[in-house]
Amino acid sequence: MKLQREILTPQMLQYDSFSSRGETEYVPYLMYFNRPNYRSDAINTDRLGFRISHGATEQASVGSSMPEGPVRLLVGGSVPLGYGSTSDAATMASRLWTQHAPSRPWLTYAGHCYNSTQELLLFLLYRHLLPPVEEIVIFSGFNTLVMSRLVEMHRADQGPFYFCGEFFEQMEEVKSRHRKSSRGFGRRNKPAVPAWPSPDEVRPELDDAIASAVDLVGRHLDSWQVLAAATGARVTFVLQPLATWLREETAPQEKLIFDELDRISKLGTWEALYGDVASVEAGQRYADALAPACEKRGVRFVNLNPVLRAAVTDQTWLYVDRAHLTDEGNDIVAALLAEQLGLS
Repeated sequence: MKLQREILTPQMLQYDSFSSRGETEYVPYLMYFNRPNYRSDAINTDRLGFRISHGATEQASVGSSMPEGPVRLLVGGSVPLGYGSTSDAATMASRLWTQHAPSRPWLTYAGHCYNSTQELLLFLLYRHLLPPVEEIVIFSGFNTLVMSRLVEMHRADQGPFYFCGEFFEQMEEVKSRHRKSSRGFGRRNKPAVPAWPSPDEVRPELDDAIASAVDLVGRHLDSWQVLAAATGARVTFVLQPLATWLREETAPQEKLIFDELDRISKLGTWEALYGDVASVEAGQRYADALAPACEKRGVRFVNLNPVLRAAVTDQTWLYVDRAHLTDEGNDIVAALLAEQLGLS
């Protein structure tokens, strides 16, 4: 018997393949990035792993063909990557380029599961490939907040990242091997640092998690502004619309998919994993903290959740899961984004 996920969103099987942990593309400094040269009906990437964006008459990506003149960047994690769309032409960047703000090309500058640190590093590492940049729209927020709760995973004043438990576990093995080779020289083995929070670890209070996330986002926005000043690009931070930040009632198709995902998940239900940071109230408190942090740095801030909430009904099918958008969701969000930013 087919799952509702396969019936309603068959393209997600291709995204499962694209994001397979067994095929993870490990890269220097960033830890991991999108699979390069990936080909499917739903998603295609270039030689570096950047997704292809579509304009009315041309295509472009950071690691392949590049349009002449100024471009606009859509930066972030899997939502601006277009995770869940049925084709490259249906992503947010493509809809902006072809329909809602087509006066400049839009490049998808996003990585699956990226947080604010990785978003910034990605720009630094591949900036040399870019033509002049006119707009930098950082469409993000949730991943950094989720990671801020993993208090035991913070290292050297840096926030944790997705899959960092695997990294720390492997590094503990490397250290253990070196310690064994150093025996006899008066060194004693140190106790290993926990590689992942224990199941009974107490998560920080919501306000503490938000403060930690906002501190990281603000720190990185300072760097974005320094980098953008050299080119004259304008930086905007957009708090992504999350299904559970957006509304408490879901569209019928969403309810079928969300309930099924909770039932088949090996990690636990959405509420058990993210309930403390994923409510409508939590999303508003996060936005209320991000707004002054952006204003302090001269970065435009847009909380797209109330904007999208006002533009749709409870019957509008926006999400393929609680984070990623349908084709219609991408198109609606792209139109609202262009309107909010005053872009044509």
